[in-house]
Amino acid sequence: MDSQGNNKRKWKNRDVVSSLEFALTGIFTAIKEERNMQKHAFSAVLVVIAGLIFRVSAIEWLFLLLSIFLVVSFEIVNSAIENVVDLASDYHFSMLAKNAKDMAAGAVLVISGFAVITGLIIFVPKIWDWIF
Repeated sequence: MDSQGNNKRKWKNRDVVSSLEFALTGIFTAIKEERNMQKHAFSAVLVVIAGLIFRVSAIEWLFLLLSIFLVVSFEIVNSAIENVVDLASDYHFSMLAKNAKDMAAGAVLVISGFAVITGLIIFVPKIWDWIF
């Protein structure tokens, strides 16, 4: 029983620094290995630049940053779910595995829709005023 307990502790984070290191590794792995995450990161940079150019208000920044962080968080969770499903199904087709992956991708789509609507509400009037 003792050896089983020691094995479990081996995988547990021993301190805050280890936890932070694992979390940052997960973020960098998602950016490095997930094509959609790279697109989301690029879009986030464009949104921040647009926010600086158009001098958005503090409340607008809060909504833009909320949108960015939600999309990035959902994409990381989606990628984690896809990896776990692939591991559990041993890359063999399963309708349950497909459903799980599709639902996780759907969650990213829903929150991305929120982000697009938020961006349109904030930036369209500013672009309109700038043009006319």
